[in-house]
Amino acid sequence: MNSLPIFKKKDFSPHVPKNFVVVLVICFIMLVLCVVGSLVLGSRPIRLDELMNGLFHPSIDSYEANVVRKRVSRTVFSLFCGAALGISGALMQAVTRNPIADPSILGVNTGASLFVVGGIAFLNISTANQYILLALAGAMLTAVFVFGIGSMGRGGATPLKLVLAGAATSAALSSLVTAIMIPRSYVMDQFRFWQVGSVSSANWSDITTFLPFLIIGILLGIISTTALNALALGDEVATGLGVRTGMLRLIAALAAVLLCGATTALAGPIGFIGLLATHVMRLIMGPDMRFIIPMSAISGAIILTISDVCGRLLGSPGELEVGVVTAFIGAPILIILARKAKVRSL
Repeated sequence: MNSLPIFKKKDFSPHVPKNFVVVLVICFIMLVLCVVGSLVLGSRPIRLDELMNGLFHPSIDSYEANVVRKRVSRTVFSLFCGAALGISGALMQAVTRNPIADPSILGVNTGASLFVVGGIAFLNISTANQYILLALAGAMLTAVFVFGIGSMGRGGATPLKLVLAGAATSAALSSLVTAIMIPRSYVMDQFRFWQVGSVSSANWSDITTFLPFLIIGILLGIISTTALNALALGDEVATGLGVRTGMLRLIAALAAVLLCGATTALAGPIGFIGLLATHVMRLIMGPDMRFIIPMSAISGAIILTISDVCGRLLGSPGELEVGVVTAFIGAPILIILARKAKVRSL
């Protein structure tokens, strides 16, 4: 580990959780069930033979086979987006030492949305790469702004101050998004579903564009995991263990912004996935970031895919956008977590 820039000497390495293998097997089974459910459930249920035809017989051009192929790209995209948001939430919580940090709660998603909507209205952007570049810029600037506001005053960046700063910033940026869209009907028509978060329009081109950002974000998150364990003990202890805390926060924050910004650009501001995924894994497995980050990716993929399927079933013959479903589930959980004394710090 000495080759990594965030370390100066031997790192801090907790033991492997005893239940890791069991949790991994259960998550893998749930992931398989989610994939199957996403392929066969919806306003038009798919039979097993229709599923096989759509997956393994490309020459068949029936309606059912085309529905299956469309759902394959949608399922892959929802898995990738859920994994990205799960890791982003875990990294944000670790960097800020705030157990209720999440891209949506801290306003990062809204900042990305503002830049994308502004790009459409004023710069006539139309490609996925342009969406992602603007979303990353908006997410990064918003993250710096919220953390700066939350760090002011006595006590520094406490969980409560960060949440309040994020909520205020998100409200202000949402107003700007609305102000840009209302007089421009073409912008509103183009992104009225995107605003609440959706994976329904996913295609393989979007997945190909999104994949490099996902890989880079995951790699940056993985190389930060061991040092983040030390950071949880406090900056002074982490420095004593050889962690370069400034470089660590920069790398981890960059990974979080890459993941949530790219996701927001293509799927819209889907909220609460990072919060739910990370809290579930921390509750089951403990605080070890070496396992929290990969397991948050898996649980985030599961939660988002389940939410997408539930939106299809609840809204049949249409569908509820996945952002509505995750907000309905996540908002009460956020209230419960915010009321606990344990949210003061990690």
